[in-house]
Amino acid sequence: MKHDAIKVALVVVGVALASGCATHSTPSTFNRSEVGAARTVEMGTVRGLRDVTIQNDQRGVATGTGAVLGGIAGSAAENRLTQRRGLEITVRLEDGDMRAITQEADEVFRPGDRVRLLSSGGTTRVTH
Repeated sequence: MKHDAIKVALVVVGVALASGCATHSTPSTFNRSEVGAARTVEMGTVRGLRDVTIQNDQRGVATGTGAVLGGIAGSAAENRLTQRRGLEITVRLEDGDMRAITQEADEVFRPGDRVRLLSSGGTTRVTH
């Protein structure tokens, strides 16, 4: 019986990981709600980069998985499901202003790169 619970928990974790990947958008992929939305565009130059960890605010799926797995194993599974690699990108805009934007590390940036800052609804993304 104990082995069946572990198998079920592993399946739940696998499904959660797969669904997390399915909702991940890349620089060239847009969610349906983003299509047609106007964005403000500013041009600038990357001045600095810092690796960061992005932690999800919601913990629903992982908490249920944690209950099945129990204790430390559940906590470790939850952390893997809710954390991903990110970047804090510091950009000097053409007008001299500086911006620091944190986003998923799904595009490679280097200091000196010419980039676009796309802003809409209080959210800004850096792209090439």
